[in-house]
Amino acid sequence: MSSFRALVINKIDNEMIAETKQMVVGDLPAGELLIQVAYSSVNYKDALACSGNGGIVKSYPFIPGIDLAGTVVSSKNENFRAGDQVVATGYGLGVSHFGGYSEYARIPAEWALKLPSGLSMKEAMILGTAGFTAALSVYELQHNGVRPEDGPILVTGATGGVGSVAAAIAAKLGYEVAASTGKPDKHQYLLGLGVKRILPREELEVDSKRALDRQLWAGAIDCVGGKTLSSLLPQMQYGGVVAASGLTGGSELSMTVFPFIIRGVRLIGIDSVMAGMEVRKKVWELLAGAYKPHMLDELCEEIGLEQVSEQVDILLAGRSKGRKVVKL
Repeated sequence: MSSFRALVINKIDNEMIAETKQMVVGDLPAGELLIQVAYSSVNYKDALACSGNGGIVKSYPFIPGIDLAGTVVSSKNENFRAGDQVVATGYGLGVSHFGGYSEYARIPAEWALKLPSGLSMKEAMILGTAGFTAALSVYELQHNGVRPEDGPILVTGATGGVGSVAAAIAAKLGYEVAASTGKPDKHQYLLGLGVKRILPREELEVDSKRALDRQLWAGAIDCVGGKTLSSLLPQMQYGGVVAASGLTGGSELSMTVFPFIIRGVRLIGIDSVMAGMEVRKKVWELLAGAYKPHMLDELCEEIGLEQVSEQVDILLAGRSKGRKVVKL
Protein backbone atom coordinates (compact mmCIF):
# COMPACT_ATOMS: atom_id res chain seq x y z
CA MET A 1 0.00 0.00 0.00
CA SER A 2 1.25 3.52 -0.71
CA SER A 3 -0.45 5.16 2.27
CA PHE A 4 -3.17 4.56 4.85
CA ARG A 5 -5.29 6.48 7.35
CA ALA A 6 -4.62 6.79 11.07
CA LEU A 7 -5.92 8.92 13.92
CA VAL A 8 -2.95 10.94 15.15
CA ILE A 9 -2.97 12.91 18.39
CA ASN A 10 -0.51 15.70 19.05
CA LYS A 11 0.13 18.06 21.94
CA ILE A 12 1.01 21.60 20.91
CA ASP A 13 1.34 24.32 23.58
CA ASN A 14 -0.62 22.12 26.03
CA GLU A 15 -3.48 21.82 23.53
CA MET A 16 -4.49 18.35 22.35
CA ILE A 17 -5.15 18.02 18.62
CA ALA A 18 -6.59 14.84 17.08
CA GLU A 19 -6.86 14.46 13.31
CA THR A 20 -7.02 11.73 10.69
CA LYS A 21 -3.81 11.69 8.65
CA GLN A 22 -2.27 9.76 5.79
CA MET A 23 0.65 7.59 6.92
CA VAL A 24 3.10 5.16 5.31
CA VAL A 25 4.44 1.88 6.72
CA GLY A 26 7.79 3.53 7.38
CA ASP A 27 6.05 5.75 9.96
CA LEU A 28 5.16 2.72 12.11
CA PRO A 29 7.34 1.53 15.00
CA ALA A 30 9.33 -1.71 14.83
CA GLY A 31 7.67 -5.09 15.30
CA GLU A 32 7.61 -8.60 13.87
CA LEU A 33 4.00 -8.42 12.67
CA LEU A 34 2.54 -6.01 10.12
CA ILE A 35 -1.23 -6.15 10.50
CA GLN A 36 -4.05 -4.78 8.37
CA VAL A 37 -6.39 -3.60 11.09
CA ALA A 38 -10.09 -4.37 10.64
CA TYR A 39 -11.46 -3.06 13.95
CA SER A 40 -10.41 -1.32 17.15
CA SER A 41 -12.51 0.01 20.04
CA VAL A 42 -12.85 2.94 22.44
CA ASN A 43 -11.81 2.35 26.04
CA TYR A 44 -11.40 4.62 29.06
CA LYS A 45 -7.61 4.52 28.66
CA ASP A 46 -8.03 5.57 25.01
CA ALA A 47 -10.13 8.51 26.16
CA LEU A 48 -7.40 9.56 28.60
CA ALA A 49 -4.76 9.21 25.89
CA CYS A 50 -6.73 11.28 23.37
CA SER A 51 -7.49 14.01 25.91
CA GLY A 52 -3.97 14.20 27.32
CA ASN A 53 -5.21 13.31 30.82
CA GLY A 54 -3.65 10.78 33.15
CA GLY A 55 -0.18 10.80 31.63
CA ILE A 56 -1.05 7.81 29.43
CA VAL A 57 1.00 8.96 26.43
CA LYS A 58 4.53 10.27 27.02
CA SER A 59 5.56 11.41 23.53
CA TYR A 60 3.80 12.95 20.53
CA PRO A 61 2.66 12.71 17.78
CA PHE A 62 1.04 9.37 18.60
CA ILE A 63 -1.55 6.86 17.33
CA PRO A 64 -3.75 5.66 20.23
CA GLY A 65 -5.96 2.57 20.43
CA ILE A 66 -5.22 -0.13 23.04
CA ASP A 67 -7.12 -2.81 21.05
CA LEU A 68 -6.94 -4.15 17.53
CA ALA A 69 -8.14 -7.09 15.49
CA GLY A 70 -6.88 -7.67 11.97
CA THR A 71 -5.08 -9.84 9.45
CA VAL A 72 -1.33 -10.44 9.35
CA VAL A 73 0.19 -8.98 6.18
CA SER A 74 3.77 -10.05 6.90
CA SER A 75 5.48 -11.84 9.77
CA LYS A 76 9.05 -12.20 11.01
CA ASN A 77 7.91 -14.68 13.68
CA GLU A 78 7.51 -18.42 13.08
CA ASN A 79 4.28 -18.58 15.09
CA PHE A 80 2.41 -16.32 12.65
CA ARG A 81 2.04 -16.21 8.90
CA ALA A 82 0.41 -13.89 6.38
CA GLY A 83 -3.36 -14.34 6.43
CA ASP A 84 -3.64 -15.18 10.14
CA GLN A 85 -6.42 -13.30 11.90
CA VAL A 86 -5.17 -11.94 15.23
CA VAL A 87 -6.29 -9.94 18.24
CA ALA A 88 -4.04 -7.76 20.39
CA THR A 89 -4.84 -5.92 23.61
CA GLY A 90 -2.80 -4.50 26.46
CA TYR A 91 0.98 -4.44 26.92
CA GLY A 92 2.28 -1.20 25.33
CA LEU A 93 -0.29 -1.03 22.55
CA GLY A 94 -1.78 2.46 22.30
CA VAL A 95 0.27 3.64 25.29
CA SER A 96 3.98 3.49 24.45
CA HIS A 97 3.60 1.89 21.01
CA PHE A 98 1.39 3.08 18.13
CA GLY A 99 -2.02 1.50 18.53
CA GLY A 100 -5.13 0.34 16.74
CA TYR A 101 -6.60 3.61 15.42
CA SER A 102 -4.80 2.98 12.16
CA GLU A 103 -5.54 0.96 9.03
CA TYR A 104 -2.15 -0.74 9.48
CA ALA A 105 -0.18 -1.50 12.64
CA ARG A 106 3.21 -3.07 13.32
CA ILE A 107 3.59 -4.75 16.71
CA PRO A 108 5.76 -7.27 18.58
CA ALA A 109 4.61 -10.84 17.92
CA GLU A 110 4.40 -11.61 21.65
CA TRP A 111 1.53 -9.14 21.98
CA ALA A 112 -0.65 -10.94 19.43
CA LEU A 113 -2.99 -13.90 19.81
CA LYS A 114 -4.53 -15.87 16.97
CA LEU A 115 -8.26 -15.18 16.85
CA PRO A 116 -10.06 -18.09 18.54
CA SER A 117 -12.54 -20.08 16.50
CA GLY A 118 -16.04 -18.83 17.30
CA LEU A 119 -15.21 -15.12 17.25
CA SER A 120 -15.21 -12.75 14.30
CA MET A 121 -12.79 -9.82 14.26
CA LYS A 122 -15.67 -7.43 14.94
CA GLU A 123 -16.90 -9.54 17.86
CA ALA A 124 -13.36 -9.61 19.26
CA MET A 125 -13.39 -5.80 19.33
CA ILE A 126 -16.92 -5.57 20.72
CA LEU A 127 -15.24 -7.40 23.59
CA GLY A 128 -11.72 -5.93 23.36
CA THR A 129 -9.85 -4.89 26.49
CA ALA A 130 -13.14 -4.24 28.28
CA GLY A 131 -14.47 -7.70 27.43
CA PHE A 132 -11.19 -9.36 28.33
CA THR A 133 -11.17 -7.51 31.67
CA ALA A 134 -14.79 -8.52 32.30
CA ALA A 135 -14.11 -12.15 31.40
CA LEU A 136 -10.98 -12.23 33.56
CA SER A 137 -13.10 -10.91 36.45
CA VAL A 138 -15.73 -13.63 36.00
CA TYR A 139 -12.97 -16.22 35.62
CA GLU A 140 -11.47 -15.16 38.96
CA LEU A 141 -14.86 -15.44 40.70
CA GLN A 142 -15.25 -18.97 39.36
CA HIS A 143 -11.61 -19.86 40.08
CA ASN A 144 -12.11 -18.72 43.68
CA GLY A 145 -15.20 -20.85 44.16
CA VAL A 146 -18.13 -18.46 43.69
CA ARG A 147 -20.98 -20.55 42.22
CA PRO A 148 -24.41 -19.40 41.00
CA GLU A 149 -26.10 -21.25 43.87
CA ASP A 150 -24.06 -19.32 46.47
CA GLY A 151 -26.13 -16.17 46.06
CA PRO A 152 -26.36 -13.01 43.98
CA ILE A 153 -23.36 -11.17 42.57
CA LEU A 154 -23.12 -7.42 42.09
CA VAL A 155 -21.62 -5.61 39.10
CA THR A 156 -20.80 -1.92 39.66
CA GLY A 157 -20.51 0.62 36.88
CA ALA A 158 -22.71 -1.79 34.99
CA THR A 159 -23.49 0.32 31.91
CA GLY A 160 -19.82 0.84 31.07
CA GLY A 161 -17.80 -1.39 28.77
CA VAL A 162 -16.41 -3.74 31.43
CA GLY A 163 -19.59 -3.75 33.51
CA SER A 164 -21.90 -4.44 30.55
CA VAL A 165 -19.91 -7.42 29.34
CA ALA A 166 -19.37 -8.76 32.88
CA ALA A 167 -23.11 -8.62 33.60
CA ALA A 168 -23.91 -10.35 30.30
CA ILE A 169 -21.35 -13.13 30.86
CA ALA A 170 -22.38 -13.75 34.46
CA ALA A 171 -26.08 -13.87 33.54
CA LYS A 172 -25.34 -16.36 30.75
CA LEU A 173 -23.48 -18.57 33.23
CA GLY A 174 -26.54 -18.68 35.51
CA TYR A 175 -25.59 -16.17 38.19
CA GLU A 176 -28.25 -13.92 39.70
CA VAL A 177 -26.83 -10.57 38.69
CA ALA A 178 -27.52 -7.26 40.41
CA ALA A 179 -26.24 -4.09 38.78
CA SER A 180 -25.28 -0.71 40.20
CA THR A 181 -25.63 2.32 37.92
CA GLY A 182 -26.15 6.06 38.06
CA LYS A 183 -28.09 6.07 34.77
CA PRO A 184 -31.84 5.50 35.35
CA ASP A 185 -32.50 5.71 31.60
CA LYS A 186 -30.34 2.61 31.00
CA HIS A 187 -32.35 0.21 33.18
CA GLN A 188 -33.98 -1.53 30.20
CA TYR A 189 -30.56 -1.98 28.62
CA LEU A 190 -29.32 -3.75 31.76
CA LEU A 191 -32.40 -5.93 32.04
CA GLY A 192 -31.80 -6.95 28.44
CA LEU A 193 -28.35 -8.20 29.43
CA GLY A 194 -29.91 -10.53 31.98
CA VAL A 195 -29.63 -8.35 35.10
CA LYS A 196 -32.29 -9.23 37.71
CA ARG A 197 -31.99 -6.26 40.08
CA ILE A 198 -30.79 -2.68 39.66
CA LEU A 199 -29.36 -0.51 42.47
CA PRO A 200 -28.95 3.28 42.27
CA ARG A 201 -25.27 4.16 42.30
CA GLU A 202 -25.85 6.42 45.32
CA GLU A 203 -26.48 3.39 47.55
CA LEU A 204 -22.81 2.49 47.22
CA GLU A 205 -21.37 6.00 47.34
CA VAL A 206 -21.99 6.70 51.02
CA ASP A 207 -19.29 7.31 53.60
CA SER A 208 -20.30 4.29 55.66
CA LYS A 209 -18.89 4.04 59.18
CA ARG A 210 -19.84 0.38 59.47
CA ALA A 211 -16.94 -2.03 59.60
CA LEU A 212 -19.35 -4.79 58.59
CA ASP A 213 -22.75 -4.51 56.90
CA ARG A 214 -25.49 -6.93 55.88
CA GLN A 215 -24.15 -9.96 54.01
CA LEU A 216 -25.68 -9.37 50.58
CA TRP A 217 -23.33 -10.62 47.87
CA ALA A 218 -21.58 -13.92 47.19
CA GLY A 219 -19.37 -12.18 44.65
CA ALA A 220 -18.87 -8.82 43.02
CA ILE A 221 -17.22 -7.30 39.97
CA ASP A 222 -16.23 -3.74 40.77
CA CYS A 223 -15.48 -1.41 37.87
CA VAL A 224 -15.60 1.80 39.91
CA GLY A 225 -13.32 1.76 42.98
CA GLY A 226 -13.29 4.56 45.58
CA LYS A 227 -16.33 4.89 47.85
CA THR A 228 -18.17 2.22 45.87
CA LEU A 229 -15.59 -0.45 46.61
CA SER A 230 -15.23 0.75 50.21
CA SER A 231 -19.00 0.38 50.72
CA LEU A 232 -19.20 -2.92 48.85
CA LEU A 233 -16.61 -4.93 50.76
CA PRO A 234 -18.44 -4.81 54.14
CA GLN A 235 -21.57 -6.15 52.35
CA MET A 236 -19.92 -9.36 51.13
CA GLN A 237 -21.08 -12.72 52.38
CA TYR A 238 -18.72 -14.91 54.37
CA GLY A 239 -16.01 -16.11 51.96
CA GLY A 240 -17.20 -13.69 49.27
CA VAL A 241 -14.95 -12.62 46.42
CA VAL A 242 -14.60 -9.19 44.80
CA ALA A 243 -12.81 -8.78 41.46
CA ALA A 244 -11.72 -5.13 41.19
CA SER A 245 -10.58 -3.48 37.96
CA GLY A 246 -11.75 0.14 38.01
CA LEU A 247 -10.93 3.50 39.55
CA THR A 248 -13.35 5.92 37.89
CA GLY A 249 -14.77 6.53 41.36
CA GLY A 250 -11.33 7.16 42.86
CA SER A 251 -8.19 5.25 43.79
CA GLU A 252 -8.48 5.48 47.59
CA LEU A 253 -9.88 2.67 49.72
CA SER A 254 -11.33 3.76 53.08
CA MET A 255 -12.41 0.84 55.27
CA THR A 256 -11.32 -1.56 58.02
CA VAL A 257 -9.74 -4.99 57.70
CA PHE A 258 -12.80 -6.68 59.28
CA PRO A 259 -14.34 -8.00 56.04
CA PHE A 260 -11.07 -9.81 55.36
CA ILE A 261 -10.26 -11.20 58.81
CA ILE A 262 -13.77 -11.86 60.15
CA ARG A 263 -15.67 -12.89 57.01
CA GLY A 264 -12.77 -14.19 54.94
CA VAL A 265 -13.60 -11.87 52.06
CA ARG A 266 -11.10 -11.92 49.20
CA LEU A 267 -10.27 -8.88 47.08
CA ILE A 268 -8.76 -9.89 43.73
CA GLY A 269 -7.06 -7.27 41.59
CA ILE A 270 -7.70 -7.59 37.84
CA ASP A 271 -4.91 -6.47 35.53
CA SER A 272 -5.70 -6.93 31.86
CA VAL A 273 -2.66 -5.01 30.59
CA MET A 274 0.25 -7.29 31.51
CA ALA A 275 -1.65 -10.56 32.01
CA GLY A 276 0.45 -13.45 30.72
CA MET A 277 -0.23 -15.10 27.38
CA GLU A 278 -1.25 -18.40 28.99
CA VAL A 279 -4.18 -16.83 30.84
CA ARG A 280 -4.97 -14.63 27.83
CA LYS A 281 -5.39 -17.69 25.61
CA LYS A 282 -7.56 -19.40 28.19
CA VAL A 283 -9.84 -16.39 28.72
CA TRP A 284 -10.15 -15.59 25.00
CA GLU A 285 -11.11 -19.22 24.34
CA LEU A 286 -13.80 -18.85 27.01
CA LEU A 287 -14.98 -15.62 25.34
CA ALA A 288 -15.31 -17.50 22.07
CA GLY A 289 -17.28 -20.28 23.78
CA ALA A 290 -18.90 -20.57 27.20
CA TYR A 291 -18.47 -16.87 28.07
CA LYS A 292 -19.62 -15.44 24.73
CA PRO A 293 -22.50 -13.08 25.59
CA HIS A 294 -25.84 -13.50 23.89
CA MET A 295 -26.79 -10.77 21.40
CA LEU A 296 -23.22 -9.47 21.30
CA ASP A 297 -24.05 -6.88 18.63
CA GLU A 298 -26.48 -5.19 21.03
CA LEU A 299 -23.56 -4.31 23.30
CA CYS A 300 -21.96 -2.08 20.70
CA GLU A 301 -22.22 0.81 18.28
CA GLU A 302 -19.96 0.88 15.21
CA ILE A 303 -18.16 4.14 14.44
CA GLY A 304 -15.39 5.40 12.12
CA LEU A 305 -12.07 7.06 12.90
CA GLU A 306 -13.64 10.49 12.45
CA GLN A 307 -16.09 9.81 15.31
CA VAL A 308 -13.54 8.70 17.91
CA SER A 309 -12.98 12.19 19.35
CA GLU A 310 -16.71 12.67 19.89
CA GLN A 311 -16.97 9.31 21.66
CA VAL A 312 -13.99 10.22 23.85
CA ASP A 313 -15.85 13.30 25.08
CA ILE A 314 -18.98 11.24 25.77
CA LEU A 315 -17.01 8.62 27.69
CA LEU A 316 -15.14 11.17 29.82
CA ALA A 317 -18.44 12.87 30.62
CA GLY A 318 -19.78 9.57 31.98
CA ARG A 319 -22.50 9.31 29.33
CA SER A 320 -21.23 6.27 27.44
CA LYS A 321 -23.20 3.02 27.21
CA GLY A 322 -21.80 -0.34 26.18
CA ARG A 323 -18.99 -0.62 23.64
CA LYS A 324 -17.92 1.56 20.70
CA VAL A 325 -16.25 -0.41 17.89
CA VAL A 326 -14.05 1.49 15.43
CA LYS A 327 -14.20 0.13 11.88
CA LEU A 328 -10.99 0.78 9.93
